[in-house]
Amino acid sequence: MRAHRVTMQDVADLAKVSKSTVSLAFRDSKRLSEDTVRSVMDAARELGYSQDPAARMLRTRRTDSLGMLLPQQLDKVLENPYYTMFLQGVGQVCQREGYTLLLVPPLRGSIIKAIPYAAVDGFIVSGLEADRGEVTALKQRGIPFVLVDSDPIAGVSSIDLEERDSVKDLVARLLDLGHTRIAFVAIETGADNGYRSWRGPVHRRMEGALDALAARGLDLESEGVSLVEVPCTRAGGAQAFRSLWADGPRPTAMVAFSDIIALGILDAAREAGVSVPGELSVTGFDDLSEAVWAGPSLTTIRQPIVTKGRLAAEFLVEAINADDAPPKQERLATVTLLRGSIGPAPAV
Repeated sequence: MRAHRVTMQDVADLAKVSKSTVSLAFRDSKRLSEDTVRSVMDAARELGYSQDPAARMLRTRRTDSLGMLLPQQLDKVLENPYYTMFLQGVGQVCQREGYTLLLVPPLRGSIIKAIPYAAVDGFIVSGLEADRGEVTALKQRGIPFVLVDSDPIAGVSSIDLEERDSVKDLVARLLDLGHTRIAFVAIETGADNGYRSWRGPVHRRMEGALDALAARGLDLESEGVSLVEVPCTRAGGAQAFRSLWADGPRPTAMVAFSDIIALGILDAAREAGVSVPGELSVTGFDDLSEAVWAGPSLTTIRQPIVTKGRLAAEFLVEAINADDAPPKQERLATVTLLRGSIGPAPAV
């Protein structure tokens, strides 16, 4: 037999107040005396009463939840420590401001399909281009959102990185070490027209690499220079190493556009018995916690991942709470960290 569900009227009867007073105690307790609120809450605890979240959302038109719109399926996202660090920053704001967090991966392969099913007050949108349909869909729904690692667009708060110059300097250092057979291992974009059609962080990182090459009279068509795209996973990095090492001439340096890819390259190189940096130099981008403990420690470009998550959540909460809040656009600095995974190019 199904147990009787405790209602607001039951709480009101036990506390000897009206049903509207119980509703007010949960919704806006500052309008009641402390004694009345205490009486209502004591009765609610005794009866095991809790508000129906669906009814509360219908009444307030708020969910008190932030959505994190993800570019990959959840298992792939959770595999990447970058998102763990990013969500630490988001979580700091959620805890402080009283929000929950909903992770929203693609639904049946489509991010657009996932948006209407997410009961949230606003979205943090990670790694999407401004001209994609998801951004248009969010605008049409009139729901607040903040872009992270995208191209800034008018009227929308966004956070990205100063990354082009850091990549340029890192690639220039490899060239100074005598590396001319360099493979760039980029995050897979799905673009049909090659790197010229890339946008956002992958485009900026590639432009930095091209700047360094151009300063030495080189480009992607130069002998020994190559570019591959792989999924932003550890397995993607291992895949990149195996394909590049199997096809001659072998590169003496691999520049990965994320640490998780670089760590996969190191895994596969170790498995193949390839000396890093004796035979191959490897670099990453992010400075994940594992980068410094890798064997050898990974040369990388540090971005303030936790800070980026915190700012994204703060910008979103501000947009939710104030319809007329002006958009904010922040570009965060990056720092190159030289460690043990790079060295002079091996003698040919």
